[in-house]
Amino acid sequence: MSKLKYEPVAHDHKRFLEKAAKRKGFSEAYEALETEYTLAHTLLDARRRAGLTQEAVADRMGTTKSVISRLEGGTKHAPSVASLKRYAEAVGCTLSITLVPHP
Repeated sequence: MSKLKYEPVAHDHKRFLEKAAKRKGFSEAYEALETEYTLAHTLLDARRRAGLTQEAVADRMGTTKSVISRLEGGTKHAPSVASLKRYAEAVGCTLSITLVPHP
């Protein structure tokens, strides 16, 4: 198991989005990938709450840090439900998937 100490990098996501939203075309591009970004944010938040590094999650899942990086990346990799279940377990969570009807 990894001996690295988790030290989160300060990131104000709301401030980042407010600044980025001023760029031309950002809002449309962000909305097109909103589900992917929400998943990435959820994964990162769960890992942060667990106080784990990517290396520690990888150790718990029996995989590599690069796999965890791709899972948390948001847009370049579509994780399987099995991978999400393993990730959730590694960070002390239970996976819950919800389909919400359109209004």
